[in-house]
Amino acid sequence: MKKLFSSLGKYKIGIVLVFIFAVLSTIFSIVGPKITGTVTEDIFEGIVAKLSGTGGIDFIKIHKTLLFILGLYIISSICNYFDSYIMSVITQKYTYELRKKIEEKIHKLPLKYFDSKNNGEVLSIATNDVDTLQMSLNQSLVQLITSITTVVGIVIMMVLIDIPMTLLIVLLIPISIVFMAFTIKKSQVHFKNTQNYLGHIDGDIEEMFSGQTVIKAFNAEDKMIDAFKMNNKVLYESNWKSQFFAGLMHPIMAFIGNLGYVAVAIFGGYRCIQGHINVGNIQSFIAYTKTFTQPITQIGQVFNQIQSMIAAAERIFEFLEEEEEVYAKDKLDYKKVLGDVEFDHIKFGYDENIIIKDFSLSVKNGSKIAIVGPTGAGKTTIVKLLMKFYNLNDGAIYLDGKDISSYDAHTLRQAFSMVLQDTWLYSGTIMDNLKYGNLNATDEDVINACKIANAHNFIKNLPDGYNMVIDEDMTNISQGQKQLLTIARAILADSKVLILDEATSSVDTRTEELIQEAMDKLMEGRTSFIIAHRLSTIKNADQIIVMNDGDIIEVGNHKQLLKQDGFYAKLYNSQFDK
Repeated sequence: MKKLFSSLGKYKIGIVLVFIFAVLSTIFSIVGPKITGTVTEDIFEGIVAKLSGTGGIDFIKIHKTLLFILGLYIISSICNYFDSYIMSVITQKYTYELRKKIEEKIHKLPLKYFDSKNNGEVLSIATNDVDTLQMSLNQSLVQLITSITTVVGIVIMMVLIDIPMTLLIVLLIPISIVFMAFTIKKSQVHFKNTQNYLGHIDGDIEEMFSGQTVIKAFNAEDKMIDAFKMNNKVLYESNWKSQFFAGLMHPIMAFIGNLGYVAVAIFGGYRCIQGHINVGNIQSFIAYTKTFTQPITQIGQVFNQIQSMIAAAERIFEFLEEEEEVYAKDKLDYKKVLGDVEFDHIKFGYDENIIIKDFSLSVKNGSKIAIVGPTGAGKTTIVKLLMKFYNLNDGAIYLDGKDISSYDAHTLRQAFSMVLQDTWLYSGTIMDNLKYGNLNATDEDVINACKIANAHNFIKNLPDGYNMVIDEDMTNISQGQKQLLTIARAILADSKVLILDEATSSVDTRTEELIQEAMDKLMEGRTSFIIAHRLSTIKNADQIIVMNDGDIIEVGNHKQLLKQDGFYAKLYNSQFDK
């Protein structure tokens, strides 16, 4: 709550206005029953006077009084309108900025955060939690101010009417607080669980929707349904329990209010017979008694909303306070990069699991370096470290003689072009996807890059050509075509250091040969790191680094390594018939 109200600081003038209008609205509505009681007393006295023959009812006075009461209620409604309007504007602007901060935060988080989080949970924070916060904040703040002001105002009006009867009603407050505290304590845990499992449900749905092909291929529908049912059951139980305890508030408070109503009727009648209070004041007191428990009930319901708001705000602020990627001050001019790379005794592990133990390598600009080895040897990790996706545990990586840790990661990555085994394209035209590699590229630049990557011909044969829209799941183009597009995008980026991580793994042999020719042209004058399982594609590399368990075990060109008849030779020969 402290963080929430601190973040609302820029809207303090608006919140003060909301407070003023809410208090005024409540005061004008509270005064009404007291004045109505005077009308009742005037009517009662007029009837008594008429029966005794000494006078009658003063309708002119009553008429003026009722018009005055009407005016008070109109002013109260106007104030209520303004406080609701201002609060709505504040909450909309606040949640708009909150979503903006979440969007900006996503781009500042390191990759290790996304490795450990479910996509649906992050999505739930930006949607469900922000919506819950918006709704609860909009309703609860005004309601809380109004309810507290109403309780205080009613107590003051009751004291002005009759102190002994007021003490009788005030005794209801501790009883109400006990029941409120019980229901709030019971429901608090369930409100938090509800918000958490909404995130789990969103994650399940997102995963099932995007992975339908895999689910159907492995006949895993029943397994996924069971997993969803389990999370859905926990959400259901948490939700109904929180709503059940929240729902207890109204009938309990209504019962307590009815006890007060009966007590006022009996004790008020007795006080009237004794001559300590008149009929009009009893009528006013009964009206206040009927409304006294209502704001207390509303306060209890507001606390339930506040619990939902706290649960949502907690998840939002936890996300916004996540450790961000550290950006160094030095900017790298990627156009001046030569491409000399040196790995100096680097050590790295995900969490505490050390993968790269002691890796050293010196690469001159323009060299073609192939990195090979079995799955899990640390090949892809090396290039991720080079692009500063993760921070080293120990050692250093130098680009043109300068430690990359001193460079701003954003400008550093402009010096690299990367093509991964897992292709990534977004929903949009082919032209827009390709320009993602170089936002300043012209259509002609794109077409030239596609010709080098041997992608131009298949694009021309697609419906709408370069303007064809790739669907969200990328199912309207083949895996090989996706790879060709990502290679063309890397060509268009025209960076000094090229990283190819199984870039030709998803294409046929003929297309692989065409891409290899294009790659040879592309790699001329550039430092290239090629990760490959198909060892036939790296025969012409200047140097082949053989890795196993995070260490370099062999170094040399293709012919030298075959002559050594070591690990590389066995790996190479295993791919071909003897």
